[in-house]
Amino acid sequence: MLYNRGKPVETGSANITKLLLAWGQGDAEALAALTPLVYDHLHRLARHYMAGERPGHTLQATALVNEAYLRLIDSSKVRWQNRTHFFALAAQLMRRILVDFARSRADQKHGGGMHQTTLDESLVVSNKPAPDLVALDDALTALAAVDARKAQVVELKFFGGLDEKEIAQHLQISVDTVQRDWKTARAWLYSQLASR
Repeated sequence: MLYNRGKPVETGSANITKLLLAWGQGDAEALAALTPLVYDHLHRLARHYMAGERPGHTLQATALVNEAYLRLIDSSKVRWQNRTHFFALAAQLMRRILVDFARSRADQKHGGGMHQTTLDESLVVSNKPAPDLVALDDALTALAAVDARKAQVVELKFFGGLDEKEIAQHLQISVDTVQRDWKTARAWLYSQLASR
C-alpha cells in the first residue's frame, strides 16, 4: 500500500479515476496522491521504450517520464474521464517526446545516423530488424489518415501500455474490434515499414 502524507492511498483503477476527477476540479491534494500511483506505471513504460535505444542514448527513461508528467500536469484544461484516459494522453505525449527527440538528433546529424529502435514484442510484425521510431511515427501518422481508430489502437497498446479491454473501454468499442483493428494495423504498418 502507498502512503501520502502518512495516510494510506488505494492504488486501484477506481481510485486513480477518483483522484483524476478531484484534481480536475482543482484539488491539489488529489494531484499529490495521484503522482506516486501513475508515476511507476509511466516509468515502466518509459524504461520499456528506452530499452531498445542504443547505449549512451542521451534521453533517459526518468527524463522521458518527467517531461511527459510535466506536460500532463500542465494540462489543466483537460477534463479527465478515468485512468485509461490519463494513460492514453500519456501515450500520445511520450510518443511525441520520443519522436521529437529522435528527429532533433537526426537534424543534428544532418539526416544521418538514424538508429534502430526495438519495438515491444506485441508490435513485432516480422523477423526483420525493427523500424526506427521516426519511421514508425510516420507510418502511424499515415495510418491515422486512412483509419484513425486503428492508429489509436496501436498508440494505446504500444505507447500507452493499455490492454485490449482498456483500449475497448477508452474507444467505446468491443474487445473483438480492438483485436481485429490491432491485427489489421500491424499488417498495414508492416507493409509501410517494409517498403522503406
